[in-house]
Parts: sequence; C-alpha cells; structure tokens
Amino acid sequence: MTDGLQPFLSDRVVALSAPTQTWSGADGDMGAAPIDGVYHGDTRFIRGVELRYLDAEGLEVRPEWVRASVPAATEVRFDALLRGVDDRWPDPKVRLERVRRVADGTVSETLTVRSHLDAPLRLALRVAVTPDFSPLQEVKAGAPAPGGWTADTDAPGAVVVRRGAADLTLTAPDGEVTVAADDLRVAWTLEVPARGVAEVAWTVALHDPSLVVRGVADPAPWSVPPAPASADPRLGRWLTQALGDLEALRLALPDHPDDVFYAAGAPWFFTLFGRDSLWAARLMLPVDRSIAASTLRVLARLQGTATTPATAEQPGKIMHELRSDTLSMPGEGIELPPLYYGTVDATPLWVCLLADAARLGMPDGEVEELLPALERALAWIVESAGEDGFLDYVDETGHGLSNQGWKDSGDSIQWRDGRLADGPIALSEVQGYAYEAALGGADLLDRFGRAGGEALRAWAAGLKRRFAERFWVTTPEGRYPAIALDRDGRAVDTLTSNAGHLLGTGILEPAEEQAIAALMVAPPMSSGFGLRTLSTGAAGYWPLSYHGGSVWTHDTAIVARGMALAGRTTEARALVTGLLAAAEAFDYRVPELHAGDAASEVRAPAPYPAACRPQAWSAAAAVTAWQILRG
Repeated sequence: MTDGLQPFLSDRVVALSAPTQTWSGADGDMGAAPIDGVYHGDTRFIRGVELRYLDAEGLEVRPEWVRASVPAATEVRFDALLRGVDDRWPDPKVRLERVRRVADGTVSETLTVRSHLDAPLRLALRVAVTPDFSPLQEVKAGAPAPGGWTADTDAPGAVVVRRGAADLTLTAPDGEVTVAADDLRVAWTLEVPARGVAEVAWTVALHDPSLVVRGVADPAPWSVPPAPASADPRLGRWLTQALGDLEALRLALPDHPDDVFYAAGAPWFFTLFGRDSLWAARLMLPVDRSIAASTLRVLARLQGTATTPATAEQPGKIMHELRSDTLSMPGEGIELPPLYYGTVDATPLWVCLLADAARLGMPDGEVEELLPALERALAWIVESAGEDGFLDYVDETGHGLSNQGWKDSGDSIQWRDGRLADGPIALSEVQGYAYEAALGGADLLDRFGRAGGEALRAWAAGLKRRFAERFWVTTPEGRYPAIALDRDGRAVDTLTSNAGHLLGTGILEPAEEQAIAALMVAPPMSSGFGLRTLSTGAAGYWPLSYHGGSVWTHDTAIVARGMALAGRTTEARALVTGLLAAAEAFDYRVPELHAGDAASEVRAPAPYPAACRPQAWSAAAAVTAWQILRG
C-alpha cells in the first residue's frame, strides 16, 4: 500500500506547458499510478483516462502499446497495434497513434488509425475520462480527496464538468459524449479505408479562476547554442532537451503577462519561487538575459514592505513561494501562507542576479528602475546579519519551513555524527552570497551615482573576516567551511556541497578555493554522476537521502560554475563530465535529484523516485555545462 506516501514519478510519462501538465503510463492511460492525471495549476482536474477499442468479437479490449516517444516537452506520442481487428497473417497491419499535446489550460489527444488491410475497416474507439478536482498538495501527500462534481451536456460532442468555481470542458466533435456515474465517455465509429487512415480527436479545456499564475504563449527568445566541435556529443542532446523543457516551464503573473519567470518544476512547483527562479535565470544568462530581467522585476514587485511573522515577510526581503491558497503538507506539520517569505538566500541571490545581468548588458534604464528595490534588499542583508554579523534564519511560527536555505528538508543541517543542528542556523553559502551581493550592489550604486557603496564594501570586508574566523573546521576529511553555525555559534562540522557554493563568491582566498575544489571532486563528495549533498564520511550519509547524500544537478552545476570563476577549470570539467553521464542515463531529461551511489559501483545512477522532472534549475545546469566545456 502507498496511501499516505508521496507518489513516485520516475517511471511515468509527462507532458507540460506550465501551468498545465499530464502524467501517465507508457501507454498514455492514466489512473494506474498515484501521480497520474491532468493538472492545471494546483488542482488535478482528471485522475483517469482509458483508451479501448472493440475487437472482431465486439469485446472492449486494450490496444497493445509498443512505444512512447517525447518529441517535445509539450507533446507525447504513444504507438499501439490493434491486432483484435487485424487479419490472420503474422505481420501487424493496423496501427494506432495517440498524440497528446498540452498547452496552457488545454490538453488534446489525436487518435490516428492506419491500416494496411486490403479491405475497409470499421472500428469503434472508446475513451473514459474520470474527473477528480483533488488539490495538488493532497496528491503529493498520498492522500487525494476527489471532490463531487456536476456535468452538463451543453452541445453535441461536448460536456462541461464543474466543481466550485473550477470547470473542465470536454469536446469531441466527431464523437458521442455521455456522462456516466463516475466518468465521462467518448465513443467513435471510424471508417478506415483500405490501406488508408482515419483520425479523431478529443480536447479538455481547464479553467480555475483562483490561479495566481498564467502560461506564456510566445516562443522562447533563445536558440540552442552550438556545442564546441570537440565537445562530448552528449552535451548537444542535453542542451536541446533542457532548453525545450525550460520553454515549457515559463510562467507569468496575470497583472504583468510580459514579465516571464521559470516555474520551479513539475509536478509540484508550477509557480513562482524566489530562490529557484533566480538560480535558473542566473544559470541561463549565457544564452538568455531577458528572463533574468523579468524575473528580477516580478520579485521586486513582491518585495517585503512590513514585518509580519506569520508570513516571514520583512522590509526589503525577497519572497520564497507564491500559491493561490494556504499550502498545507499533511503529515509534515507545515502550513505556508499563499505568499511566503521563509527563505534566507533569495534576497542576496536577487542582488547577485541583478549585478550579473547589469554586467552582461541589461539596459541601463531597466537596471535603474530596480535601484530602489536593490537598496531595500541590501538594507535587509545588512540589518539581518544581527549581533554576530551573519545571516541566519529560524521559523517563528512553528508551522513554516524549519530550514530556509536551498536544502530545506527538516534533517538537512546535521553534524558529522548525524545529530541535527539546532536553530537559528547561519548557513555557510548564504554568507558567500551576501558577500558577493554586497560588493555587486556597491558597484551598481557607484555606477548610477547612488550613495552607500563604501559602507557596503566595509561591511563585506567585515563579513569575510568573521567568516574566516568562525566557519572553518578540521576533521578527518580535511579542513573546510562548516555547513553552518548553530544557535550557540558552533560550527556544524559536516562536509557538504554547501562549501562548494562559496567558490567564486569572493569570500574565500585563492588557496582556500583550491583546497575546497579538491575536496569537492574527491570520492567522498563526487559520485561520478555529480556532487553529493553530503560526504560519505558523515554518519548521516545515505545515497537516497533528499539532502543527505543524493546528487542534485543544479547543486553540482553551481559548484562547477564557482570553480570556473575561481580558475579551477580542471575540477569544473570533472564535475561536468559526471553530469553528462547522469544526463545520458536519464535520457537527457535530468531529474531534480538522483541517488548518490558511486559510478565505480553502478553503471547508471538510481532515480530518486519522487524527484520532480523536468526541474528548471536542473535543466539550466545544461547551459552551465556548455559554458564550462566551451571554455
């Protein structure tokens, strides 16, 4: 039984155009796995779809599915044989192509029957569609609660299903649509010519007025960059898949539809996230700068203006997550308000992205418009450093996120002996982000004639000095920055990938960067398929631990990017080589995370079965790999 457990995703087929997505088996049917269904925003509108046909005896049977292919993020094709209506010879002569296409608010299927028979074929096709209307968060918790719904047949070949303010409209112009007790039925009778083709289609349009995001119809403003002539051929395949996925993950807010950002990932995170959207835009800078500017504007409009403990909002702070309603996570004791600010790193990352984008050609006028938001963000960074001079966090509500860096699971900050650290927590990488943000922000203030640059540089110098004094530890694994300081100011002594995020920020000296880079590519940290989140030398290490031994593609890419900025190109290329091996193993759609088993022990990394895919920052990691390999 899997009730109450997060659904597995690794063997399911997804098609998406945010904020709409479908999950199915390799035959295209939905309902066999807990994740299956048609989703729009934070609701599963349909939980079951079954395609059948009538064989020569008049019995309803399954097609025999032979292939599923994914020509684009928004499209999936399923191929089947219909041997129940075929002739007596062994070669199959009747084929069915099922092509599913997803757009913002619509899902359509085209069913094409191709016959090589010498005589015409009369064929009956049937589709059953089961409405659902379960909240996404309940599906994720393994406890969906389908709601009651009503159906109206408004016109021939169409039906409208409603629950509350949400509705779906199913249309099948050439079919007969009926409403049964638990589902909707579509029936067609096709006349397939001898050695000919017949085609029918059905579509669902999905509507939810509570949505706080909208899709993006315009084509992406980038093209796949050419891989270096000497590059590994896997790089081009990964880039093509990743950039297609990123195009499908674009979203906007309804009041500013031209300002695009990346949804964090499918299936759970089709919305705006501060940290995730910022990092994805930052990793994408080498091929597209426009989404960096629009992401910055979107987040600036939602920048905190008041101190509100219930939402973790503070003046100048960049938000964490936007939802249409309160987000409850059954069984985890977490309940987040619709607009939640519980993140310690989004604010310095916002400043870092603005500084990067400005250096790379973001128009001066667009940068100037964001200077007030920049000043507020910088003030939050300095003021949040507190008495000890470090940025830290603690959940003040008791039902928010207990950890508020990118490793936000409850057990992610632990000592080398496996004990959990007590908060407030000051993460090491956040100090690096803050240092980089202070210097980058100071340069922008100087460039546009604003005051405060020198004070920021002085503050950054103090932070660098304090970091050197307080964060470094020595263990049997070497000397390195601890993952964090705990509530008592003690350095939490595990070796983690967090230390790698410090590379390239400027908070370390060159010799320190060299030492950390060496640790990151050594066997305890590097799996050969990417960088482990936690060293194998830690007592809490487990290759399938969400943040305690697994490999996150974006994490590896950020560290490799920092290595390149620090001049550690050999180490950066070593990490990218591991990412290419992982990309190949996952057919170039790299999931959110995978197991940390060593490449010396397994031929391919095991999936973390509940990992999102595609995920924006995992896809954007392909651009980092391209940038490093091209030199």
